[in-house]
Amino acid sequence: MKHHESSSWLEDCTFQHTVPYVHTLRDPVHNRVTLELSNGAMLRITVPEIATSELVKKCLQAIKFILPKETAAKVLIKWYNIYNAPGGPSAHLEWSLFVTCFMTLMGYNTDRLAWTRNLDVEVPLSPVIAPKKARPSETGSDDDWEYQRCSDYHWQVESLPLSRALRLEPVEAPPCADDGPAPLRLDPSAPLFPHIPAVFFVLHLLYEELKLDNLMIRGTRSLVVLLQQLARDLQLEDYIDLYWRDYPSFIKTFKEACVIDQAQMEQMNRPAFLSAEPPSIFRWFSSCLRGKEVSPFPYLPGICKRTKLLVLSFALYIVGNDNAVSSDESKYLSKVTAGQKKNLNELSFRRQSSVKPSAPYCSLAEKLVIWLTTAGFTLKDLDSVPFGIALPIRDAIYQCREQPCSDWSEDVCLLIGRQDLTKQAHKVTLAKGKSTVGAGLTLDAPAASEAAEEEEDGMNDVNQEVTSLIWSQDLRVQEARRLLQSSRPVRVNVVHLPEVSDHEYIEEKENKLLQLCQRTMALPVGRGLFTLFSYHPVPTEPLPVPKLNLTGRAPPRNTMVDLNSGNIDVPPNMTAWSSFHNGVAAGLKIAPASQVDSAWIAYNKPKSTELANEYAGFLMALGLNGHLTKLATLNIHDYLTKGHEMTSIGLLLGVSAAKLGTMDMSITRLLSIHIPALLPPTSTELDVPHNVQVAAVVGIGLVYQGTGHRHNAEVLLAEIGRPPGPEMEYCTDRESYSLAAGLALGMVCLGHGSNLIGMTDLNVPEQLYQYMVGGHRRTHVGINREKHKSPSYQIKEGDTINVDVTCPGATLALAMIYLKTNNRSIADWLQAPDTMFLLDFIKPEFLLLRTLARCLIMWDEIVPNSDWVNSNVPQIIQENLVWQEEGPVSEDLNIETLAQAHDYIIAGACMAVGFRFAGSANSDAFDCLYRFARTFMECLTTTAATVTGHYNIQTCVSMVLLAISMVMAGSGNLRVLQLCRFLHKRTSGEMNYGFHMAHHMALGLLFLGGGRYTLSTSNSAIAALLCALYPHFPAHSTDNRYHLQALRHLAVLAAEPRLLVPVDVDTCKPCYALLEVTYKETQWYGETTVELMAPTMLPELHLLKQIRVKGPRYWELAIDISRGTQHLQSILARDGVLYVKLRAGQLPYKDDPRGWKSLLAPNVHNRNPEVWTFKPEAISTFTSDPALVSFAEYFCKPAENMKHKGDTLALFSAILYECVTQENPEMLPTYIAIDQAVKSLAQGEMTETFALGQLGLDVSPCVTGVSLSQAVKSLAQGEMTETFALGQLGLVLDVCECRVLQERMRRPEGRGLLLSSEFLPVMKCSVDNTLDRWLCDNSHVLRAYISGQAYTKDMETSMLACFLVYHSIPCLAIMAGTHMEGCRTFAELLLSFSQLGVPVRSVLRLAPLLLRNGDAFAAGPPVF
Repeated sequence: MKHHESSSWLEDCTFQHTVPYVHTLRDPVHNRVTLELSNGAMLRITVPEIATSELVKKCLQAIKFILPKETAAKVLIKWYNIYNAPGGPSAHLEWSLFVTCFMTLMGYNTDRLAWTRNLDVEVPLSPVIAPKKARPSETGSDDDWEYQRCSDYHWQVESLPLSRALRLEPVEAPPCADDGPAPLRLDPSAPLFPHIPAVFFVLHLLYEELKLDNLMIRGTRSLVVLLQQLARDLQLEDYIDLYWRDYPSFIKTFKEACVIDQAQMEQMNRPAFLSAEPPSIFRWFSSCLRGKEVSPFPYLPGICKRTKLLVLSFALYIVGNDNAVSSDESKYLSKVTAGQKKNLNELSFRRQSSVKPSAPYCSLAEKLVIWLTTAGFTLKDLDSVPFGIALPIRDAIYQCREQPCSDWSEDVCLLIGRQDLTKQAHKVTLAKGKSTVGAGLTLDAPAASEAAEEEEDGMNDVNQEVTSLIWSQDLRVQEARRLLQSSRPVRVNVVHLPEVSDHEYIEEKENKLLQLCQRTMALPVGRGLFTLFSYHPVPTEPLPVPKLNLTGRAPPRNTMVDLNSGNIDVPPNMTAWSSFHNGVAAGLKIAPASQVDSAWIAYNKPKSTELANEYAGFLMALGLNGHLTKLATLNIHDYLTKGHEMTSIGLLLGVSAAKLGTMDMSITRLLSIHIPALLPPTSTELDVPHNVQVAAVVGIGLVYQGTGHRHNAEVLLAEIGRPPGPEMEYCTDRESYSLAAGLALGMVCLGHGSNLIGMTDLNVPEQLYQYMVGGHRRTHVGINREKHKSPSYQIKEGDTINVDVTCPGATLALAMIYLKTNNRSIADWLQAPDTMFLLDFIKPEFLLLRTLARCLIMWDEIVPNSDWVNSNVPQIIQENLVWQEEGPVSEDLNIETLAQAHDYIIAGACMAVGFRFAGSANSDAFDCLYRFARTFMECLTTTAATVTGHYNIQTCVSMVLLAISMVMAGSGNLRVLQLCRFLHKRTSGEMNYGFHMAHHMALGLLFLGGGRYTLSTSNSAIAALLCALYPHFPAHSTDNRYHLQALRHLAVLAAEPRLLVPVDVDTCKPCYALLEVTYKETQWYGETTVELMAPTMLPELHLLKQIRVKGPRYWELAIDISRGTQHLQSILARDGVLYVKLRAGQLPYKDDPRGWKSLLAPNVHNRNPEVWTFKPEAISTFTSDPALVSFAEYFCKPAENMKHKGDTLALFSAILYECVTQENPEMLPTYIAIDQAVKSLAQGEMTETFALGQLGLDVSPCVTGVSLSQAVKSLAQGEMTETFALGQLGLVLDVCECRVLQERMRRPEGRGLLLSSEFLPVMKCSVDNTLDRWLCDNSHVLRAYISGQAYTKDMETSMLACFLVYHSIPCLAIMAGTHMEGCRTFAELLLSFSQLGVPVRSVLRLAPLLLRNGDAFAAGPPVF
C-alpha cells in the first residue's frame, strides 16, 4: 500500500494495465471451458447448465425448435438468467419456476391463476440477489396446517383419498379469497403471446412423446396441467377432452379460463400444423392394429425420437411395409417444421436408421429387430415402453429369439435376449481384431500329484474337458499318451538263460534297448501331431520341452540300462534328428492365437550346444504355426551365420511355411543364397550342406505355392535331373535333392494342369515324363550350364537319365501339377506296366508312386471300395497271382516281381483313397482300407512274406495304416488305435526307425490336435501331405538319402480345425448338444440332413449347407453356410467354441441323457395341473439363471411370517412357473413390481394408478392376469385417476385381434403370439363386467356426455373416462361429424362406428343407449 500511495499517476496506470484479462477460450468439453488469460495463466471453469430436469430440458428443446431464432434466443436468455440467479431453485422446484416463467412470457398473470398462485417459487423473476430471509420456526404452527388444507393442490389431488383413508366426510372446496368478478386476461404485449398456439402444439407433441416412456410419467402429469390451461384459453375443446380422458379426476378440478377476445386471437400466429383433432399416439397405434387407414403422425425431429421409432416399428411390423423405415417414412410421419435448420440429432438419427444391413432377411420380425438395433434401441428402452405398445415388438423379438441368424451383430443378439449369440458375436469381434491369449476354453490345472507325474511327457495341455466328452466311454486318450510318451525309461525285458553269461546278458539287454530306442526316437513326430496347437505359452516363461529318454529299466530289479556303457557299438549322432523332432513337437503345441514375439523366441534359445538341435526344431515349429514371421530379420541372419546345419534347415523351412504362397522377396533372397542354381554364375561358391540345400529347395516351393512362377519352375525342372558333379560335388544323397526339386516344382505349379501360362517352351509334362521313364539326357540350359560341363569324378552316368534318382520327384511333380484335373492323357502315362518285360524295368516302390499320382490326377474316379482298389492292378498281375495259387506258372514270369508290384500298387491305391477321403471319417473308405490293412498284416506271418519280402510288406502296412489315419484323422477311432498299438509293440525283425515313425505318425494323425483338428483335401493340403507322407521312410535315425526327415512335419499345413464344441454360456463348460447338419447336393448324393451329437467333427465346410443346434434342450441356432463360411471358420479357429443357451426347465444331456428329469416332463404320478405340482425350491436343479434362483429363494418359499399369505406364495410360484415355461426370465423385475403394486392397491395407498400400467410390461399370461385383476379392483373402487393402464389393455386386445398377426400365425413357419393362454379372456371379461355394471347404474352420465350437458357434482366422471378409453370411443366432435343422429337400426350404427374404428364389442355396449337417444347429438360439446 505504501508503494501504491507514493507512486505517480503513470505508475498507477501501468499497474492497472498489468491486471490479467481473458485472452481466449479453449478446450471446450460439454459445459466446461478453459480461460486463457493475458499473462499466460489458464483457468478451467464450468458453465452452469440451462436446466437439470429432464422435463424442462425437453420443453426448452421443443420451444426452441418452433420459435423464430431471435425470439428463441431471447426466451432462453431470460430463462437462463432466472434459473441461474444466485440462490436459485432446488431441483424439485425447477418445473414450478419454468411454468411461472413461461406463462409470464406468454402474458399470463400467474398471481391470479389459482393453480399457479400456489406454486412454491423461492426466487424472484429477475436475476438479482434474493434478500436474506428470517429463519423459519422449526416447531411449525396451526397456520401451516390450515394453509396446506386449503391449498388448491390438496383439494385437487389429496382431498378425496385422504378423507377415505381417515374415514372422514369429504370437505367442501375452500372459498378463494382472491376470486373476484374481474375476468382473467392475457397481456398481448408479452414476447410469446403471438406464438401461444405453436408453443401449445409442440408441447402437446412432447406430451404424447412422454406417454411412450414409463420413466417420464410424472412429467406427463406435470405437463398436462399447463396444456389444459392453454387448451381452455385457446378454446380447443377436443384437446381438453383428451386430457380429461387421460387424467379424469385430476382435470375436472380445473375450471379457470382466461378471456382472449377476437382481436387478440387475430394477433396470434396460428400455424397450419395445429389441427382441430388432437394427435393421440395411443389412438394411432390402435387404428394401425385394427387395419384402419392411418394418417401421418406429427412429430418434432430430434425431439420426439421415441414417437418416430415406435410409429415406424408399427408401420414395418404391423402394416407390413418393408420400406417404412426408408423411402416410405413420410407415409406414417409428418415432420413439424419451423423454418429453422434441421436438427443435427435428427440428421444423425436418419443417417443411422437408414443404414441397410447387408444380410438378407426372411421375415418382418428380423427386419424390425435389426432396424431397432441400428437406431440404438435396447432392452432397457423396451422396458420403459408401455406394455400394450411393447407387445408387438416383444412378439417380433421372441420370434427372432426362437430362430436367429448366427452372424447377427452383438447388439442384435443383446436385443433379442440370446446370451449365447451375444458372447459368440463378441468373440468373433475380438477375433477380427488382434489375437488374444487364451481365446478358447480355460482349463483347470491338473492335480498336484497328476501334474508331478505327467509334467514331463509334454501332452498334459490337451483339453481334457473336451476329450472326456468326445470319448466318454473309454480311456483311449490316455492310451495314446502312453504310446507316444518318450520321457520315461522303457522296459527292457530280456530273459536270462542259464547258458548266457552275465556279460553277454548285459549286451543282449543293451541290444534290446537299442531296438527300443529306434522306436523312442520316432515318437516325437507323432506326439507333435497329437498335441498340435494345444498350448498358450506364458510370455515370461520358457517353453517346456519334454525330455527324450533313451535309457531303460530291466525287471525284476528295475536296474538301469544305458547305451553309453561301451559294450555295444552305437551309431554316431544317433540322437541328432530325434532331438530335432522333439523340438518340433514341443513347438507345435503353441496355438496360432498365442502372443509370441521376437524377444520370447530368442529367450528360449538354449545356452548349451547339446540342445541346439531341439531349438532348431522349435524354430521350424514356430514357422508352421505362423509365429516365425515375428522373428526379427537380424535374428534370422544371426542364426544362419552360425553355420549350424539343423538350425538352418529348421529356420529355412519355418520361414517358408510361414510365408506360404506369398512370393515374399526377402524370404526368396534368403532361400536363394542356399541354392546354387538360383545364384548368378559369377557368384562366390558357398559351402552349403546338402540337407540345407534340400530344405531351401522345398522352401522355394512353399513360398511360391500355386503361383506358377516361370523362373523358379524352370530352375526346379532342371534341378530334378541335375547331374553329379562337377568334380566331387553332388555325389551323395542325390535322391533327396531330386525329390525336393520335384515336390517344389509341383507346389509352384500346383493344380495348374495344362494352363501353365508362359511355360509352353519348357515342355514341363514331357520333361517330367522323361525323368520318370528314362532316356537320353538333354543338354543343361540356363545360367548354370557351365558348371555341369565338368563331369563327376565319382559317378559315371553317361548321357542317360538315372531314373532311380529322378523318377520319384518327376512322378509327384506330375501328380501335383495335374492334381484333380481328371486329365486322362497324363494319367495314362502313369498307368502301371501291363507286360512282364516292362515290369522288370521299374522298381516296385515306383509303382506305388505312379498309382498314387495317377489316382490323384483322376480325383473324381476314386471310389472307396475294394473293387476299385483292385482295378488299379494290371491284368497280367491279377491273372498270374491267381494261377500261382492254383498251380505252377510259366518260368518266364517272376513271381517275386509280380507279388511286389501287386502289393505296392494296392498300397498306392489305398493311399489315394486316404488322400481322397482325408478327414472325412467315411465309413466305406474306412472299411475298405481296414480290410486291406488286416490282409497285409496277416501276410507278415505267412509264407507270402518270404515271396514279397518282409520289408516290402511292412512298407505296405505302414502306407495303408497312414491312409486309414488320414481318413479317420482326429476321430480317435478305436480299431485304428488297436492297429497302431499292435505295431507299436513290434520292435524286432524288419521294424526299423522309419517304420516306427510311420506308425506313430498314424497315431498322431488319429488324435490330431487332441481331437480338435482333422485333415483338409484342398490342393495345398494334398501337397503338404505328399511331402510329409512320402512312402519311403528312413532306415535309421540319420538317414536322409531319399527324403529329408524334417519334411515329415509339413503334415501340419494340411490340418484344419473342424471340431465344433458346444459351450454352455452360463457355466462356460463344454456340453453335449444335438446338431442337425445339412449337406449340399452333389453328383454322388442329393441334399441330405443328418443328426450329430456335438462335440463332433464337421465335414469339410464346402460340402455343407447349414448347421443348426436342434432343440428341445437348447435354444435353436442356425448357421447358414450357403451365404459364406467366414462365420463358421472364425468359430472353428477359436477352438471351435459354439456358445449355446440351455432352455429353462431343461437339463444338459450329461445329467439327463433321456430327458426324464426335465422340469417340463410329464408327471405320471400326479394328474393335477403342472403349476400345482411345481416346487419352487427345486428351481436351481433346472436353471442356472441367478434371477430365477434368487426369486425362488426369497419369494416362493413359505416362512413363519408368510403363513397367512398362501395366495401370495401360490401366485409367486405361478409367476416362476411362467418364467420357466414361457422363456421370459428377464421379466422377473416386472413381476416384483406387480407385487408392490398389488400391496399398495390393497392398502389404499395408490392415488395414481399408472404404476399399475407398469405391471403389464411383461407379456406372459400370468402377469397380464395379475395386472388386469388389479385394474379391475381399481375400477371397482373408483380410484382411477389416470387411464393409461386401461388404454394399454385395449391395445393388448387389439394386438390379439389384429388380422395381420393372425394371418402370420396361421402360416407354417408362424408362431403364436405371446398372449395365448386363458388369462386374457378372463381378465377381459372382468373388466367388461365392471364397466357394464357401472353403465347399468350410470347410463345418465354417458347420456350427459353424449348430449353435451354439464355434469353435476354427484356424477362419477372418472369411470366415464375409463369407459370411453377402454372402448376406444372417439371424441364427441368426431362422432357428430359422422351423422350418427340419423341411425335408427343397429346395422346403421355399426356402419357409422366402423368408419371411426370403434370395435364391435364397444358398439354393442353403446347401441341400446344411442338407439333410444337419437337426439343426443343435437347439443354442443360437454362442459368440464
